[in-house]
Amino acid sequence: MMHEIGYSGAWQLAVIAIIIASWVLYRYFAPDNWREWASAGTVQAFIIALYAEMYGFPLTVYAAVRLLGIDNDNLSANLWSSLLGIGDMAMVLAMIAGYAFVIMGVVLVVKGWRQLYAARHSKVLATDRLYSLVRHPQYLGLFLILFGEGVVHWPTVFSVSLFPIIVLAYVLLARREEKRMLEEFGEQYRTYQQLVPGFIPRWDRSRDAIMMWLLFRN
Repeated sequence: MMHEIGYSGAWQLAVIAIIIASWVLYRYFAPDNWREWASAGTVQAFIIALYAEMYGFPLTVYAAVRLLGIDNDNLSANLWSSLLGIGDMAMVLAMIAGYAFVIMGVVLVVKGWRQLYAARHSKVLATDRLYSLVRHPQYLGLFLILFGEGVVHWPTVFSVSLFPIIVLAYVLLARREEKRMLEEFGEQYRTYQQLVPGFIPRWDRSRDAIMMWLLFRN
């Protein structure tokens, strides 16, 4: 039956996807201490579980077959296709919606990393561009990537279960980082905290700025 459900059994693709995603993770979220390593390790587990099911063995789908009584004729490696019974159309729609989140997330991670790197090199506090919209644009980008790929595009038992754990881990990590920032920048950072939200932009004030920045900023 494996050949009937898409890429299942293509372990070479699974390994390649895991390596690429892991490189991106450690490239832009290089851990400095054990707490950061623990958070990155949870994301690593998410990556392995996601792509092992996407290209390897669709454990979630087979579990759903037994628990929900899905007709084998509607069986697909993608959970949405199996649940909705509309074949590849469901997978395509989920892929489009999921990659929309992924693309937004990648933009936030890469551009946020570049801005933060430049600020640290100059030993100043990053408060403009992306950092004028949210205090942690890189973490927000990570959340969007994981949500788009592991919840919207290709949901599995492990990816959906790990997602809220990852969000909690990085929210707690952000709080610890902000304590260090307060020690380093003092009242300047405290004022910045009061003016700029942590993860969710104030939509009424920043909608136009976000769109303009994403479209025209190099």
